[in-house]
Amino acid sequence: MVNQPDTRILESRTRDRVLRVVSEEGPVSIPVLVGRLGLTETAVRRHVDGLHADGLVEARDATGPRRRGRPARAWVLTERGHRSLVSDYDHLAGDALRFLRSTGGDSAVQQFAAHRVAALEERYAARIEAAGDGTPARAEALVEALNADGFAASARPVGSATGPLTGIQLCQGHCPVQHVATEFPQLCEAETEAFSRLLGVHVQRLATLAQGDHVCTTFVPTPTTERPSS
Repeated sequence: MVNQPDTRILESRTRDRVLRVVSEEGPVSIPVLVGRLGLTETAVRRHVDGLHADGLVEARDATGPRRRGRPARAWVLTERGHRSLVSDYDHLAGDALRFLRSTGGDSAVQQFAAHRVAALEERYAARIEAAGDGTPARAEALVEALNADGFAASARPVGSATGPLTGIQLCQGHCPVQHVATEFPQLCEAETEAFSRLLGVHVQRLATLAQGDHVCTTFVPTPTTERPSS
């Protein structure tokens, strides 16, 4: 007789899958979760409601068209939800960086952060150069490269065509070093500097998962010569 998996184990695995998708793609709606997970809407809602009751996810206003009846909502991880995803590798990385700081000081941590992001920058450079000189095209190429690495990235234009803050808002819904970066912001700073070099403009980091925000947000200014004429 073949032993069947315990129903509780299967439920726990499905719950973990829901949590992971919210982490990688949030803010994410119930219909999107249904499509990503291949589950029924009833099953997805049951797991999301359970995660919400446990304080692991919270609702945000959803964008796009709304259906009749239930208000449209999108879901993101709470700080508690992010902490629940911490792995042994996070603890190991944290211990290694603390040792590096204690033996080499903050400059050693900065050098490590620069070294780490240099590999990312090298991988992305050819793809972004192939996009041409325009900032919007280069930003889109960066989003594609980040998504290939699992950063759940997106970009959208912000500001008016004539305003001083016209540009692109680049968001990352997932970060593999989020928990370590809470203690070592040098990791975020090095990544931001790499984005500036790759895009050829000075970008500004507005929010980070490491600081408790639900996404990392970077403002990419659009040079005046690239803005559409009014």
